[in-house]
Amino acid sequence: MKCNICAHSTEFVFSATVLGKIDAPFYRCLHCGFLQTEEPTWLDEAYAIPIIPYDTGIMMRNYRLSMQTASLLFYQFKPGNKFVDFGGGYGIFTRLMRDIGFDFYWYDPYAQNLIAQGFNYEQSMQGIELVTCFESFEHFVSPLEEIERILQISRNLLISTELLPEPIPGPGEWWYYMFDHGQHISFYTVRTLNEIARRFGLNLYTYKNVHLFTEKVISPFFFRLLVKYCTKGIYKRVVNKMNSRTYSDIDEIKAISLMSQ
Repeated sequence: MKCNICAHSTEFVFSATVLGKIDAPFYRCLHCGFLQTEEPTWLDEAYAIPIIPYDTGIMMRNYRLSMQTASLLFYQFKPGNKFVDFGGGYGIFTRLMRDIGFDFYWYDPYAQNLIAQGFNYEQSMQGIELVTCFESFEHFVSPLEEIERILQISRNLLISTELLPEPIPGPGEWWYYMFDHGQHISFYTVRTLNEIARRFGLNLYTYKNVHLFTEKVISPFFFRLLVKYCTKGIYKRVVNKMNSRTYSDIDEIKAISLMSQ
C-alpha cells in the first residue's frame, strides 16, 4: 500500500490486536517513516466514548500545553487575535487559554464542549491567528485531508503528538500505540512532519512532542526555549501581561443564553 502522507511505498511492520479482538496490520513508509494501518473499520466502536475513561493525564496535559502555548503565542504571534482549538475535547484547553486572556474558541466533531460553553468556533469567524490541534494527528484516517481543512482556518498550526521511536517498537513496547482503545491509527516521525510542512509550503519547528507549522520564520532556538522553559518564569510573565477573560466571559455567556431563548 502507499503512504498516506507522501504516496511512497510502505512495508509491513507488524500486526496488532485492536480493541482486544481485531487483527490490524501496520505499515511503515520507506520514505518518510510514517506508520499507518489499512482502512480502520473499527472507529465507530472506538469512538462510542470519545475520550477514554482512563485518560488520567487529561488535566495535567492540558495545563502543561496551556503554559507552552501561552508563552509561544505571546512572544511569536499576535496575542490579541482569535485562536481555535481543533479537536478540543471537553473544552478544557479553551477554557484555560481564555482564563489566561487569549480569545480562544473550541471545535470538535466527536466530543461535547462541557467546559468552554458559549465559545464554539464558527466558520464565519475571520482573522484566526493560529489553530491548536493537540493529541489529534494520531487519530486521523486521512491526515493530509484533515490538515488541509485546518489550514483553511489558519496557516499557523500548533500540534502535539508523540514521535515514533526508531527502531519501531513492537505492539506491546510503546505506550502511545494504545491499541486497546483503537483510536490511534497514525504515527509520525520528524521526517513525516517535514514532508507535511513541505507539501503545504510551511516551516516546521519541533521540540519533543510539540510541533509548529507556520509561514513565519522564527528562531528554532527561541521556539525550543519557549516550549521547554515556559514554567521557568516565562509563563508567569505572560499571565501578568494578559487580561484574563474569566469574569468578562460570564457576561458574554449570559448574553448568549438570553439571545438563544
